[in-house]
Amino acid sequence: MTVLVQQSGTVATEPSAAKGAPSRGGRPACRHCGAPLIDARMLETGFCCAGCSYVYRLIHEQGLAGYYRIKDEVTAPADAGVFQLRDYSWLEEAQRVAEAAPRDPPLLTLDVQGISCAGCVWLIERVFQTMPGARDVYVNAQYGSMRLRWVRGQFSAVAFARKLQTFGYLVGPAGEAPSDSESRALVRRIGLCAAFAMNVMLFTLPTYFGMEPTFEWAGLFRLLSLLFGTLSFLVGGTYFVGRAARALREGAMHIDLPIAIGVLGAYLGSLYGWLAGMERLVYFDFVSTFILLMLVGRWAQTAAVERNRIRLLRRQPRPQRVRLAGGSMAAPDQIQPRDRFFLAAGQTLPIEARLESGEALFSLASINGEAEPRLFRAAQRVPAGAVNVTRGDVSLEALQSWDDSLLAQLMHSSDRESENHPLVEKIVRGYVAGIILVALAAGAFWLLRTGDARRTGAVVVAVLVVSCPCAIGLAFPLADETAAVALRRRGVFIRVADLWNRLGRVRKLVFDKTGTLTLERPVLLNPDVLERLDDPARAALLALVQDNPHPVSESLREELLARSTVVPLAGAVEEIVGLGVRLGRWSLGRPGWAGAPAGEPPKPPSLADASAADAVLTFDQNVVAWFRFADHPRSDARREIELLERAGLAVYILSGDRPDKVTALATELGLSPERARGELTPREKADWIDQHGHSDVLMLGDGANDSLAFDHALCRGTPVIHRGVLERKADFYYLGRGIAGLRDLFEIDRLRRRTHTTVLVFSVAYNVAAVGLALAGRMNPLLAAVLMPLNSLLTLALVTGGMRSAFRR
Repeated sequence: MTVLVQQSGTVATEPSAAKGAPSRGGRPACRHCGAPLIDARMLETGFCCAGCSYVYRLIHEQGLAGYYRIKDEVTAPADAGVFQLRDYSWLEEAQRVAEAAPRDPPLLTLDVQGISCAGCVWLIERVFQTMPGARDVYVNAQYGSMRLRWVRGQFSAVAFARKLQTFGYLVGPAGEAPSDSESRALVRRIGLCAAFAMNVMLFTLPTYFGMEPTFEWAGLFRLLSLLFGTLSFLVGGTYFVGRAARALREGAMHIDLPIAIGVLGAYLGSLYGWLAGMERLVYFDFVSTFILLMLVGRWAQTAAVERNRIRLLRRQPRPQRVRLAGGSMAAPDQIQPRDRFFLAAGQTLPIEARLESGEALFSLASINGEAEPRLFRAAQRVPAGAVNVTRGDVSLEALQSWDDSLLAQLMHSSDRESENHPLVEKIVRGYVAGIILVALAAGAFWLLRTGDARRTGAVVVAVLVVSCPCAIGLAFPLADETAAVALRRRGVFIRVADLWNRLGRVRKLVFDKTGTLTLERPVLLNPDVLERLDDPARAALLALVQDNPHPVSESLREELLARSTVVPLAGAVEEIVGLGVRLGRWSLGRPGWAGAPAGEPPKPPSLADASAADAVLTFDQNVVAWFRFADHPRSDARREIELLERAGLAVYILSGDRPDKVTALATELGLSPERARGELTPREKADWIDQHGHSDVLMLGDGANDSLAFDHALCRGTPVIHRGVLERKADFYYLGRGIAGLRDLFEIDRLRRRTHTTVLVFSVAYNVAAVGLALAGRMNPLLAAVLMPLNSLLTLALVTGGMRSAFRR
């Protein structure tokens, strides 16, 4: 490979250029996020992607390296979103509204995507302090939001958002109020029930230690036990009783039903025993402690899912507004057929329209998976969902309304209803039926044998009390939460709790091609060219690709910024659509074009082999450097697909791209060509899933063209979370440049299910022994008070031991 450089020069070594990487668990890890390095280029640079390299260098250049002493060991990679052109016009309007209010200083609440630890909070606060006019900022890591105040007229919220984006944090409109969080409500219940449980134990222990009923304070202690036990039931027990009752009204057997039976039976029996003066029936200490443990289990399950959801923007600033021919701005649903409007660079066309500008480039990747932009000429119809990758605005005439738009249909959210796992349903049904039958049989036996109604009632209450559903109420949720935490450390984030219920039924994996099996942008095949460019050439190249949404320009911009600090060359960039861009004597474009002025023939290339390149950088029409790009599969795709197939999963590719490109990718990944389909519309993808049995399909996609297939698949996941298209529909998302997270998902799910089975076997053995004691009339409140926490501790030990290997890599 030959490269001409205009002037000789050296490039100072940046922190990101350091070779090697810190080791985590014996494996090289990314210097920024801690993700494993999976190919030779990553090992050489020490980073898993260009985004991490760029953010790492930026943090050190701005004196913020303290972030790495505070952050978690493993965080989300800084993906391509740090380089993406984003529309912040909504934020500009939000700041105007805030400054128009009488409040001084102005106040604005925003959501932030990407907050994962205390280090993120520290970094966002330090970045805010560098902004002109900044007053104070409060970052809430738990809810992924921030509240900022500033000096009116001196601060720019858009500039702050753009700066945060370069560090890997995306800003969006404030979503629903944090008070709507279920986990937060559960924390309040847990706090109160913990206090009630301690008070019940405080006033019950004297009885166990031999306090006589004639003791002057005995009546007061019994009254206080009743009071705090009742409060515990009202605050925590009604949570499970209410949910179980609602499920029964809908004809469903919910996991809360056995918990509700245990709580309700123990409380009512204890209340009767207290009123009747029968100490053998009083289990208020059990009631309060059991409720507390069940609430903790439910909180663990709920919080794990909410933490992953909070990492995403709760409300996307979409669809973007467009500028009408008269100069006013309009939302897509306000555009009518025959309206003329302008689409900015990098903006998505919301409706089908006719191009009025001379020529324009549009990317159709999010519609049909076609990786290369397509050139449209005046009067041609441009489909909804196409992205303008021309540098400037393009003029169009609307041909439909938003309601009729394909993009509106593809972006429509259709969250499926939560479903229960068949095994859990069988366990709940069996537990409820079994314990009720055993209690009734025990009651009949003791009543016929002794004729003593009080003795019979004591046995029935004891059976309901000691038949503890800790496995499904405490252990199962904690195992699920542990699995979610382990996956989060591997870059996989569970968004919906019932994914676990469906994952074991998956037998087919269906991948989209562009952006899912391949990387989002074309890969620069000769990146060492950039290392050889001198400072003027780098400055010119950055100016030519900056604010340019073309995939080739975005790829070059990522590679440039990841390597060193570059100040772009000043001047106006001119675009010749379909050929390239030029700035003064510099140009970047197709080989042979060389930025020749209109009417002047281009000079022959300075390098013979430059004609084989995909893009050429020239100075005075002389080639300075040439670049080659490829639609490259993710680094570990072939190996991971092979391992997934060994595990019994059938892998397919469904794409809108050309069949020859889809077949070539399938061959490269070791898949049979029969399992790869090209030129499929979004509807045809969904139909394929229906025809091949949607009940066992996991769909992986990244664009709006996968939305309909998502709606039909059993499970759905996405590797892209900065577009605001599919992440709200996905059951899970995974980050990084590989697909190893999928295998991790299935492996940890198998470990989780094995742990569930172990806990279930132990729980059955415990209940047989405990219920046996109750049936024999040997159970009393003191023995129950010992057995219940012992059972819970042993159950938690089984969960901890069973899930320990999930944290080994």
